Amino acid sequence: MTAAEQFSVDTPAGILHITADEDGVTSVSFADYHLDQRSPVNAHAQQCLQQLQEYFSGTRHEFDFAFHQNGTEFQQRVWAELCRIPFGEPISYHELAVRLGDPKCIRAAGTANGKNQLAIIVPCHRVIGSDGSLTGYVGGLDKKEFLLKHEGVRLPGKQSVMEF
Repeated sequence: MTAAEQFSVDTPAGILHITADEDGVTSVSFADYHLDQRSPVNAHAQQCLQQLQEYFSGTRHEFDFAFHQNGTEFQQRVWAELCRIPFGEPISYHELAVRLGDPKCIRAAGTANGKNQLAIIVPCHRVIGSDGSLTGYVGGLDKKEFLLKHEGVRLPGKQSVMEF
């Protein structure tokens, strides 16, 4: 078994740390510092980097490279549902719970959303409060706002969509 590879990359949203193993990308997370390794060797990591560049250039709306993360059966269901949220079309935590088949599981769905280790790829940033407010994001609300604006989402109280 090959060891996991981890590297960092600068993006318009900030520094990302990306980890990949022989089966796919296992983590994409926001960071405040660079790792020593700045270019991927692993083929999955290379595809991830390429597709992230396309996402930030505005030419990609979905990711189709191999990725995976460990979690409970419920977390896996939540993360699969997050991947079904279309680019630029945020949903509420309540809507996420409804899509999972149980409107009462809002808190559990929110907790699973927060445990997502594949920022941007599994688009947990597309889940917002029922009133349109930005709530909770592991990368910080500034990153969540940036990603939503990048996707053309008009946020309450904001003058306009961010231009690139």
